[in-house]
Amino acid sequence: MESWRKILVSQEDTIKHTIKVIEENASQIALVVDSELRLLGTVTDGDVRRGVLKGIQLDESISKVMNLDPTISTYMDNKDSILRKMKSKKLHHIPIIDEEGRVIGLEVLDELIRPVQRDNIVVLMAGGLGTRLRPLTENCPKPLLNVGNKPILETIIENFAEYGFNKFYLSVNYKYEMIKEYFGDGSNWGVQIDYIQENKMLGTAGSLSLLPEKPSIPIIVMNGDLLTKVNFKLLLDYHIEHKSQATMCVREYDYQIPYGVVKVDKQHRLLSIEEKPIHRYFVNAGIYVLSPIVLQYLSEDSYHDMPTLFEKVIEDNCCTSVYPIREYWCDIGRIGDYEKANSDYEKVFL
Repeated sequence: MESWRKILVSQEDTIKHTIKVIEENASQIALVVDSELRLLGTVTDGDVRRGVLKGIQLDESISKVMNLDPTISTYMDNKDSILRKMKSKKLHHIPIIDEEGRVIGLEVLDELIRPVQRDNIVVLMAGGLGTRLRPLTENCPKPLLNVGNKPILETIIENFAEYGFNKFYLSVNYKYEMIKEYFGDGSNWGVQIDYIQENKMLGTAGSLSLLPEKPSIPIIVMNGDLLTKVNFKLLLDYHIEHKSQATMCVREYDYQIPYGVVKVDKQHRLLSIEEKPIHRYFVNAGIYVLSPIVLQYLSEDSYHDMPTLFEKVIEDNCCTSVYPIREYWCDIGRIGDYEKANSDYEKVFL
């Protein structure tokens, strides 16, 4: 639900005021939050009616009737897990919170089953040579390699469609005829697919300069060799909520040094020994949300990679953000990754 801010109330608000909030919004629920937007409870029409039957007056605080222990989900939960939770508990709404307990959205059962159609363009980078996957890619572009029972790119498009995204541009180069022949105009998947033809390698961002018209709302850009269960709706909401011009999805990457690491001072004295320490970093996950203004940094038909584009945005002091991915994510860059994706597919995507 994109208009979730309209259903926020304070615990000092009256029951009468909260009834008005519930009745004016289709969601039929109000979320009780503190000044930092931390979730304190929820209120439905049923909660109000039960309170009235107990003799609670409409001019009393909503805290008298609110549910202090509502079922919640976090930004890390994907659509399938939220749906299972709703069905098991017979719920029509679930608030979405961040790691600090702040409300960042509301999932509504009807919208999850029949997603709201979104006008945001999705650009999928599908022009790479797939060199590291040879010989598999000698006669087939990487996005058309089967993982599970269908091509990688088909699974990606279907995942976006589940969240209401239906306007796609496929940026193609290597063996592009095969990709165009397979997907056509997208009508077999109930979506619209157009193509950006790269006559030369333009990097992970350069082909965006070839979009036929400048978008008026944020676009999502994703590498065409990724399989993930990211909630793309929440990703877009996150970008808008943070007033970001460019959002990069990131993954946590752990690197363990296989030796004891020693610390010494300037006099060469041993100060400590840390056995096989683990260093944690955030790494680029190949999924981005870009506001239209960002496209001005791209020269038409010139090579640009996405990290360089972000550097330009940062240099101009534009607002950027990162979106940590906790959901399933697999970059199919090497034979081992391809084998792992095939092994994972049935339990993750079916």
